[in-house]
Amino acid sequence: MGWNPFRRAPLLHVAQDVGEGPVVVFLHGIASSSLTWTFVVPLLQERYRCICIDLLGFGGSPIPEKAEYTLEEHVDAVARTIDSLRLREPFVLAGHSMGALIAPRYAARHPRRVRRLVLVSPPIYVNPSALSDDRDRLVQDFYLKAYRYIRENRDFTLRNGGIVGRMLEIPKVMDINERTWVPFVKSLEHTIESQTTISDLAALRIPVEIVYGTLDEFASPGGIRIAERIRGVEVTRVRSADHLIGKRLARAVAAAVDPPAAAPN
Repeated sequence: MGWNPFRRAPLLHVAQDVGEGPVVVFLHGIASSSLTWTFVVPLLQERYRCICIDLLGFGGSPIPEKAEYTLEEHVDAVARTIDSLRLREPFVLAGHSMGALIAPRYAARHPRRVRRLVLVSPPIYVNPSALSDDRDRLVQDFYLKAYRYIRENRDFTLRNGGIVGRMLEIPKVMDINERTWVPFVKSLEHTIESQTTISDLAALRIPVEIVYGTLDEFASPGGIRIAERIRGVEVTRVRSADHLIGKRLARAVAAAVDPPAAAPN
């Protein structure tokens, strides 16, 4: 585990806790909030207890002064918050975008807590040199360079927050501003660009479903193909859906959370 500046991880904001039944915990993406799951929760709340958590630095959660927003810090904060809910049974953990990188790390560190993992639009990035396909390498290299430019050019990113918002998340809930600048750039560098997703997935012994749109602007085809070869990982590609969770992608996410064989009686 990496160095953590907190004696105790911050407690995150539980933005929504609705429904009854088996639990599903939802984690949103970078510079977003639990509004990410607007189209998903209504499809599940009649059969599941749906808990949406705002990640460290975003939504209604705290923005600690000393935070570096590493993957470990995000996971520790999620873990403390889930512990505070005193859930009795293993739950389904669903993450979108950056949340889909935090979720496998949490599951790998807490293997008895999670019974199923659903990763929505995960930006699974590896070192471009590890990819054999020339096009995959170019795509991967482009994203990493673009992210570096975004976080190293503060004025540009703040001035064009709406454009970046449309690029990275759901525009209406995107929140790149003076208040969230530090959580945004540090999460980008220390969680998305420094992820451990492939090794985390390889360590799991639970069902994992990756759901993403064929028009996803931030999908790394090479990274997803590597993940798909890992035991227990299934991939659902949704035609004509992009990175955002619109209604089409939401239906596929709900089906991944509640597959026929696993539906509650």
